[in-house]
Amino acid sequence: MDQERLALLKKIGEARFTCVELNLYLDTHPDDVAARADFNSYSDKLQALLDTYTNAYGPLMNFGQCALDAGSWVRSPWPWETM
Repeated sequence: MDQERLALLKKIGEARFTCVELNLYLDTHPDDVAARADFNSYSDKLQALLDTYTNAYGPLMNFGQCALDAGSWVRSPWPWETM
């Protein structure tokens, strides 16, 4: 797998982790305006990273990311085929 793809996957993982953690925090602190702003910012960043990855390499998951490409992940190279 090329370095640019690995770097993009790392950024996606970091943004997802941050969104999950902020979401958990907001479950117990729903009135924290700064945390909500951070969550919204990271959610936007995550969506942009996912869009970038999908445009370059295809969808990461078989559902929930791109309604127009339903099923296209099956036709994409499998991870072991891109090495």
